[in-house]
Amino acid sequence: MTTLVYNIRHYLEKHGFYVSSRMADKLGMRAKSVRLFFIYASFFTMGAGFIIYLILAFWLKLKDLVYTKRTSVFDL
Repeated sequence: MTTLVYNIRHYLEKHGFYVSSRMADKLGMRAKSVRLFFIYASFFTMGAGFIIYLILAFWLKLKDLVYTKRTSVFDL
């Protein structure tokens, strides 16, 4: 089982980091900076979705508080 995990890890390290290295070579940067950019971008996109969700939930709650159903004059 450990050899399978080691082989998968080795494959991902070899081919996954190669993408960052090639991109860094084309941009004239260090590969570490490219990897950090992708990590920060993934955290930002996850966080941005959660923040949008919270804003929409607050907006809907506020809308429900403002537009309450009023009783009709005919219900008297």
